[in-house]
Amino acid sequence: MTELHVVATIPAKPGSEETVRALLTTLAAATREEEGCLAYDLFESGAAPGTFVTLERWRAQADLDAHLTTPHIAEAMTASADHLGGDIAIHPLSPVA
Repeated sequence: MTELHVVATIPAKPGSEETVRALLTTLAAATREEEGCLAYDLFESGAAPGTFVTLERWRAQADLDAHLTTPHIAEAMTASADHLGGDIAIHPLSPVA
């Protein structure tokens, strides 16, 4: 079975970086407890401060799909709605070599 690797970028609105950072830190802790989550690491871009990046490893696509329907995702999306500086981009990755 092949693991699913995912990168997500979450841009904070200028002035909302601390709010988004706090929401994502809480989200990351809850996500790490999910069935099928093998790793969930949160970073802030050094090239684009205020843009947060998650590096994720999931057991399978079904686990990522389940993650996207959890209450903690819904809560984070609601709480961050006025604090995002653009769209959240979720990139499931396919190995090249």
